[in-house]
Amino acid sequence: MTRRVAQLGLFLALALILAYVESLIPFSFGIPGIKLGLPNLIVVLLLYGGGRKSSSPADRGGTQDAAVRVGGIRDALLINLLRIVISGFLFSGLYTILYALAGAFAAFAAMLFGRRIFRLSVVGVSVLGGVFHNIGQLAAAACVTQTVYIGWYAPALIAAGTVTGAALGIAAGALLPYLTKTTDGR
Repeated sequence: MTRRVAQLGLFLALALILAYVESLIPFSFGIPGIKLGLPNLIVVLLLYGGGRKSSSPADRGGTQDAAVRVGGIRDALLINLLRIVISGFLFSGLYTILYALAGAFAAFAAMLFGRRIFRLSVVGVSVLGGVFHNIGQLAAAACVTQTVYIGWYAPALIAAGTVTGAALGIAAGALLPYLTKTTDGR
């Protein structure tokens, strides 16, 4: 249990570091809300990279931490929510947390749907996450501003979500083999 908590803590720390790095990058195309989404790399990695028991001989020694399971839906959701709340208070503010939570729930639902129903690749799931994160944020913005005209941002945000989601999906696909080795104790 303590090994699993430590590993999840490392994933949360990585997500927070990526959120901080992203807050330092002056990334703007003149349209509010376009971001790289670097912390979502950790969510995608956890969504795809975990949930397997370690089967190395050292782990069969009967220790309490022998069968460490890191990753999967529950861990990805937990780390994502904690990252949004903590980074929101550290780097931005309450409205950013509201928008990020709306985007995160829409993105997470779309990623689960894409992974489980359509059996999409890690890149496809990441693209869905990027696109639906922006759609969720647009829905939150429409509620806050009480206007549907905010929807004019949709094409630009969907295009940006597609590009950044694909880039993060490619990065996640490249990192997944290493994550599996690390969480399996090898």
